[in-house]
Amino acid sequence: MSPSDADADLARRLAIEAGQLLMELHRSGPADAKALGDVADKASNDLLMTALRRERPDDAILSEEEADDRSRLGARRVWLVDPLDGTREYGERRHDWAVHVALSIDGRIADGAVAQPALGQCFCTAHPPALLLPQRPPQGPLRIAVSRSRPASIATKLADAIGAVLVPMGSAGVKTLAVLRGEADVYLHQGDMYEWDSGAPAAVAQAAGLTVSHLDGRPLLFNQARPITPDVLICHRSVQAELLAAVARLQRG
Repeated sequence: MSPSDADADLARRLAIEAGQLLMELHRSGPADAKALGDVADKASNDLLMTALRRERPDDAILSEEEADDRSRLGARRVWLVDPLDGTREYGERRHDWAVHVALSIDGRIADGAVAQPALGQCFCTAHPPALLLPQRPPQGPLRIAVSRSRPASIATKLADAIGAVLVPMGSAGVKTLAVLRGEADVYLHQGDMYEWDSGAPAAVAQAAGLTVSHLDGRPLLFNQARPITPDVLICHRSVQAELLAAVARLQRG
């Protein structure tokens, strides 16, 4: 097994284990949505941090639920962890929440996994799925996955401009998996998200052959001093140029 496959398999195993824990808490945890989310975030984070520190003691970790250890900026290998992406959806006992575990090397995403435990699925970079082609007329308009709680205004304008439809859902990871499963054709986000939100989705999308970029086409960078991804476009290569051009026109006004 190559080092990369070992990292990907570790990410997959940990995402699945954390997901199983979260599903158990769904059954036995507090009835109150916020209290359930708080308990679940901590439990999942504790599991993932303990395992990564044991399995990869020389690597740095950036987790949503941990204070940012700035020594990571001098590290080549940094794990990006979101123990529960879509806490609101989890608390509401919906299915569109996920566990993110990813590895960046020298500022580029390398390996990772996104688990959607409520559907019993986990996608990782070592075992990417076969892609379904995006929908085009007469099959139907492009479907753009967007945030359920805060869809970007540019997404609405883009849908109007190219005749696409918006598909709201939770979790950045779930939106990416929706594209991989053929339930959406594009994932577009504008507005700051953290690297633990974007890292694992970027990893599994790239491994499957989707394009991953900022809305201006630049590649995503990770392990930044301010660990923010301001926007992201994940889509099939066949539609990337059209989408980037449309977004550029809209941003020029």
